[in-house]
Amino acid sequence: MKEVFLSSGARSALGDFGGSLKNVQFTELASTVAKASLTKSGINPSAIDHIVFTTTCPTDKDSLFAARVVGMKAGLPESAAALDVSRACASGLQAIISAGQQLQTGHSKLALAAGAEMFSRAPYAVTTSRWGNARGNQQLEDILEWCYRCPFSLEYMGDTAENLAEKYRYSREEMDEYAVASQSRALAAIESGFLAKQIVPITVAEGKSTKIFETDEAPREGITLERLAKLKPAFQEGGKVTAGNSSGVTDGAAALIVGDKDGFVREGVSPEARVVDWSVVGVPPSLMGHGPVPAIRELLERTQLKIEDIDYFEINEAFAVVNLHAEKQLGIPRNKHNLYGGGISVGHPPGVTGLRMAMNGMQHLNETQGRYAVLSMCLGAGQGLAMLIERVAN
Repeated sequence: MKEVFLSSGARSALGDFGGSLKNVQFTELASTVAKASLTKSGINPSAIDHIVFTTTCPTDKDSLFAARVVGMKAGLPESAAALDVSRACASGLQAIISAGQQLQTGHSKLALAAGAEMFSRAPYAVTTSRWGNARGNQQLEDILEWCYRCPFSLEYMGDTAENLAEKYRYSREEMDEYAVASQSRALAAIESGFLAKQIVPITVAEGKSTKIFETDEAPREGITLERLAKLKPAFQEGGKVTAGNSSGVTDGAAALIVGDKDGFVREGVSPEARVVDWSVVGVPPSLMGHGPVPAIRELLERTQLKIEDIDYFEINEAFAVVNLHAEKQLGIPRNKHNLYGGGISVGHPPGVTGLRMAMNGMQHLNETQGRYAVLSMCLGAGQGLAMLIERVAN
């Protein structure tokens, strides 16, 4: 089958919940980032024949048709095909996979994989009004509640993190220690300019004026074990999972180019990485955070590689316990994964996270001259996904 290559990732800075991006329209942000990815690559938008777009929570009227709308706004030709996909927390990686599958089956040469999440703009729903109410009050339902609850047990995703911590005996202190490290790494990556290489400056409203938004908004300075220890459990009385050791609710958008070798050669663009393979597995929904462990194991079996063969891991920090679990079960050294922060510090907008992680992996391999990176995460409702990428030597 045809090989799949990646290049030219671009994303917005991630905005805090109710922060700098709350008044930015969904497809405007996404198309701005998509244009930036194309500009970064030097590829004319007319050369893109497919866009695969992802979000888990459409929040504006035209976001129900996001792939087509974002593609057209980004300058893709009317003849370009458009596909909307979703795979919960791994939706960003699924956009890459689905674009790659179009390439492998000969239905595309150059595609755009993109995603956005604007949780600050999530609407409320009235589910009892379609056929009328006889009388009385009607209840507004927060759509974000639908996003953050297990569809089987109706418990919060944070409750499933508590289940994982209880089953495998991870302590609150271990989780808080990991969270402090995530914050420190994110701040260092901002200070060094590592993250800035990915970010597209966006002009946003600020009061009666405007500002340039170009730095991730969620990382916090001065986070210490002592400060985190004072936080109350967020999901269960006497529990271990807090707001401090959980991923942040954030907004943002991201995009990158996915193509086969002929497509990149035709446009005179050198790809940065090759998608070697991926693996998707199911796990008990009540232990959602276990997902990366069997997904990575299966991926390594498929590719006949070992943990020590992988130069770098990005494992989504849905909750600190997820990363502790992957470290312990798989033997992943902490100095080989999530060196630039993650969901706990930068935030976790599901439609963006996988794409952001791919950019981190590509950039890390390029700057360190490593060969392989694994990108992995747990998924709400009980799945795990892992992808292996390989640096392309130029």
